[in-house]
Amino acid sequence: MSESGLDGGSISVLRVSALLDSVRALHETRSLTAVRSMLEEHIFTLIRELVPSDEGFIAIDRTSRTLELERKSSSEKISVPLLVKGEPTGQLCLVRRQPPFRNSEKLVLSAVGRLASVALENAIHVETLQEEVERQRRAVRSDDEMAGNSGALNALRQKVHRVAAHNTTVLILGESGTGKELVARSIHLRSPRAAEPFIAINCAALTESLLESELFGHEKGAFTGASALKHGLIEAANGGTVFLDEVGEMPKALQAKLLRLLQLREFQRVGGTQTIKVDVRVVAATNRDLEAAVRRGCFREDLFHRLNVVTLRTPPLRERPEDILPLAHHFLNRFASKCARRLKGISPNACNVLQSYDWPGNVRELENAIEHAVVLGSADTILPEDLPESLLERWAGINPAETGMLQQAVNTAKRAAVKRAFDLAGQDHIEAARLLGVHPNYLYRLLKNLNFPIP
Repeated sequence: MSESGLDGGSISVLRVSALLDSVRALHETRSLTAVRSMLEEHIFTLIRELVPSDEGFIAIDRTSRTLELERKSSSEKISVPLLVKGEPTGQLCLVRRQPPFRNSEKLVLSAVGRLASVALENAIHVETLQEEVERQRRAVRSDDEMAGNSGALNALRQKVHRVAAHNTTVLILGESGTGKELVARSIHLRSPRAAEPFIAINCAALTESLLESELFGHEKGAFTGASALKHGLIEAANGGTVFLDEVGEMPKALQAKLLRLLQLREFQRVGGTQTIKVDVRVVAATNRDLEAAVRRGCFREDLFHRLNVVTLRTPPLRERPEDILPLAHHFLNRFASKCARRLKGISPNACNVLQSYDWPGNVRELENAIEHAVVLGSADTILPEDLPESLLERWAGINPAETGMLQQAVNTAKRAAVKRAFDLAGQDHIEAARLLGVHPNYLYRLLKNLNFPIP
């Protein structure tokens, strides 16, 4: 074939065909091996007539075929690099005994190499995203802190599965420690946005000015210290999900900007005038009564209705006591692995202690209690004495006959100290707590755990 035979039409057909196969690779390939196989099949079919050769293949890294090519001293060899993110990842190789490769053929191969690099980079990117999605889905299945099989929990799971497939705004209500962020992550990971970012923002953790800057970003010079443009977390979550935790604590001045984001999916950075469009799903959570906050004028009514499209409620642990032990064993397995301890399980007495407690801190408190037991325990099972003192106080107050002598003596001493403090304080709770050297909230909890009459 003459050099003049390499006309613009042939090269255009080559480019279009290679690009079509590159796009198809995004949907058909599942592994890097499949990527290489696809590229070899389609690319070499395209270039066979344009650049005749005795052999051709794609070598990713230094494979045995690459080394074999280097040993063929009697043959004419030509190769172009395959680049992924600008870094050499492989080679597109041709071998021909006679005649030597012409410059025009080398140019064609170079063009094909560039297109093949795009196909390879896209396929590797898709494979990476698929692996990350699967990793996160496995994490949801294996590290689901909503472990258990209570009716309340199963009902919540069903709602999560139904709402996840849609872009509807979701408001999650529940006490602290009930797993509201876990529910939000489950919604995201089961949604079409699973491969995109999930960004959680605690609206109660920052001052108003810092929260506005974190959410929406700021322009250079917007305020003292704003030395450069900053992209906000809303912008960073484009395509994915934004989780606004403790949304009931959001300052009212920022609620208007959040309302605009929900209505129009647009916002402006602090100190800026440019309107920025984003495609984000908003999931919000709070442990506050937003309707009461609306009545008090602390929360915008129009924002409440925008957030309250679909409402999910995370049940407190006291409403699903049948889930206490499944959750405890779930946390036991996790922390035993983390701490490199081989534990057989939780002793019957320790199980009784766990089930006798009302868990005001919910799942988070149970998680902390099991970590405490794993770290401080020394037996091959979790024993009652490995658990936090607050649980043992409650257990001793309910079942004194089944409590060890030491714990009984400790609780007897605590009751005596509490009674004397209240007598000296004239039954004043605050003063009694001061005399005992504890916080009033802790004293209230201690009274409850010891079954002590609350003044």
